[in-house]
Amino acid sequence: MDVKPSVEDKYQAINFVASLAPEAEGARERLVARYGDVPYEEADVVVALGGDGTMLQTLHRTMSAPKPVYGMNRGSLGFLMNDFSERGLRARLAAAQSSIIHPLLMRTRDAHGEEKTARAINEVSLWRQKYQAAKIEILVDGHVRLAELVADGVLVATPAGSTAYNLSASGPILPWGSRLMALTPICVFRPRRWRGALLPDRAQVAFEILESEKRPVAAAADHIEIRDVLRVDVETDYATSLILLHDAGHPFDERTLREQFGV
Repeated sequence: MDVKPSVEDKYQAINFVASLAPEAEGARERLVARYGDVPYEEADVVVALGGDGTMLQTLHRTMSAPKPVYGMNRGSLGFLMNDFSERGLRARLAAAQSSIIHPLLMRTRDAHGEEKTARAINEVSLWRQKYQAAKIEILVDGHVRLAELVADGVLVATPAGSTAYNLSASGPILPWGSRLMALTPICVFRPRRWRGALLPDRAQVAFEILESEKRPVAAAADHIEIRDVLRVDVETDYATSLILLHDAGHPFDERTLREQFGV
């Protein structure tokens, strides 16, 4: 007689990763002793222990061969993380809801003619490298929408990253799962009243750096920085799908809504 597998059998092989913080490392040791640990290649799921930085690093490491990632907060903010508990992990994994994240694809051309690509889960940001403000032309789908932005910089944020650097720059909070990108200036000087734009996530955004020798600009996709860029192109990478697991009852859209009301 066949025995119906338990719902907790859904994720048997777990790969644990942790930040360097002692609290996270200690939690990893105890969880490995309780549930075991396998190499990433053999895992059904990755459990990340730390804060949002750890989650972003884990998602970046899994980008070439994505697997579900479930985070537990052993850091400070933990917006992308679930509450920490050593008990009932497999039951929580089996009952978890999944969200798909499509990262941003950044293509750059620098002052030496070198072209590079990188992906961002939170945002692609450009900022001045010297004391003078940057001058940037902004194009959307090949059309010039702003001939000259004079500012410390500008960024394009995903819904997942809209509560991070984007929010600090007074950008809008985007509902989780919305088909939008936030285009947000950083300390804008001209045009005086321009506060940015909301763009469909199918839009292709390009930045041309003006007076690049006098006003050099760096670009970054999350933590990957490229200096002395002349042009930066940004679009959503629909060919890459990252799977983020979260506990039922704690969906990211509820967290985003609470953030908008400051609670």
